[in-house]
Amino acid sequence: MTAQSHSTTHRLACFAYGAVVYVAFLGIFTYCIGFVEGFIVPKNIDTGVPGPRLESIVINTLLLSLFVIQHTIMARPWFKKAWTKVVPVVIERSTFVLATTCVLVLVFWQWRPMPAVVWNVTAEPARIALYALSALGWLLVLYSTFCIDHFDLFGLRQVFFHVRGREYHHPGFATPWLYKVVRNPLMLGFIIAFWAAPTMTEGHLLFAALVTGYVFIGVWFEERDLMAILGDDYRAYRARTPMLLPVPRSKSATVPARSA
Repeated sequence: MTAQSHSTTHRLACFAYGAVVYVAFLGIFTYCIGFVEGFIVPKNIDTGVPGPRLESIVINTLLLSLFVIQHTIMARPWFKKAWTKVVPVVIERSTFVLATTCVLVLVFWQWRPMPAVVWNVTAEPARIALYALSALGWLLVLYSTFCIDHFDLFGLRQVFFHVRGREYHHPGFATPWLYKVVRNPLMLGFIIAFWAAPTMTEGHLLFAALVTGYVFIGVWFEERDLMAILGDDYRAYRARTPMLLPVPRSKSATVPARSA
């Protein structure tokens, strides 16, 4: 095999890998909606035979902790630097997405139902309103990915540039309109989607509470990295833009001065 044909094969293989991973993630993301909302999918957050309550809490917490560990560690710059000595840089992001997909499959497969009802909204208009709010949350998640760069976020842009023989450049720091309102609209969308439930079971409540806790942990790590990489540009953005709730900042809020 010539060097040129080997290069072509490598590029095609990377692109195929990235494309398959992207489609798999779209599938698990769609399943996640059904899992949380309790429709269409064969196993949702409340289906199955309930086990001992304490055992279910421990297992479900461990499952979501595995997701937190994977997502937090693999997103860190020090891990990426070490990881790309093993995995080609061009598929690093796709591999992160694949690992996330596999962990989510495990979470949904092994999740223990806790069907005891915490609250149940019976008025039909209120139920419809909560379902609509939850749907709005999912749409906010999806739309937020396109506000930055959806295909870069999920690794497809990287492999597309590679298969075309073009040099990849990160999209860079930008604050499209949603990101001018809050710094993390994607995470806000997840929180809305998980908590806007007409019927909240103990299992759903545990899921929503643990994921909400992870949002704050994940944002803390991510913003620490962004401040280290982007410096005063991100500090200024962080000072003027709220993290999750679109509450206007006080005019007296200070913007960090650029260091000499």
